[in-house]
Amino acid sequence: MNASDVDKIVSGAVQKALAERKSVVSSLGITLKAAEAVIKRVFEAAKAMGMSAFAAVTDEGANPVAVMRMDGAILASYDIALGKAYTAVALKKSTAELASLAAPGGELYGIQHQSGGKIVVFGGGEPLVYGGKVVGGLGVSGGTLKQDIELALVGKKFWEDVLCR
Repeated sequence: MNASDVDKIVSGAVQKALAERKSVVSSLGITLKAAEAVIKRVFEAAKAMGMSAFAAVTDEGANPVAVMRMDGAILASYDIALGKAYTAVALKKSTAELASLAAPGGELYGIQHQSGGKIVVFGGGEPLVYGGKVVGGLGVSGGTLKQDIELALVGKKFWEDVLCR
């Protein structure tokens, strides 16, 4: 491979990223194309970790934009991933941050019992921010707590570094 080939590959990747960036949000919120791109990146990372997962992206009103399942992901992970995305938007913070706040004696102890049980207080949910505003949430479920947190951070980083640049 010569320098010209490398330049073509890099140029193509940059053009693709710029095209994806232009379709991150619309007047109606996070676009389906952006949600699917985030989930695809999460699934690539999950596959590299040797696991299967569910991932959900919601808009700023916590309405699902996209929910996808990898082959082999357990069914219970569907509701958990959606709950994590809901929580990240509803409380405008990472669900990993909520663990200590929702523990006995914490400032938000018992919050997981609000909103019909939709609030999830363990890691794997991240708010998606655009222009300084929470415009959606990402929820990942299917692995260990550590894996779900890592995958949600991969998706959030992709959102911030690729789609929102």
